[in-house]
Amino acid sequence: MKIYIEDLTFECIIGVLDFERTTPQKVIVNFQCEYDFHDNVYLDYATIANDIINVMQKGQFELLETAILKIKEALLQEYDLTNIFIKITKPDILPNMKVSVSN
Repeated sequence: MKIYIEDLTFECIIGVLDFERTTPQKVIVNFQCEYDFHDNVYLDYATIANDIINVMQKGQFELLETAILKIKEALLQEYDLTNIFIKITKPDILPNMKVSVSN
């Protein structure tokens, strides 16, 4: 089975610029993974979404790349997942575009 979490939107401290280190900014996370569904064993997507938010808000990362790696690491410690895809977007960092990083 696959889980898709699309456009998970929240604020956190992320970035290397001075104002990014002091003022939370909006981020959008898109996530997908595969897992083995059997004997009614399923994953709670709301819990996974909250785990993603917690990692990012507590981590206060400088780089999106580091945030992606830490999210993946945290989720793999909790769940039996494969083929994890994570995309983090900073929609408001520049006036005429969105900036994203994915694995």
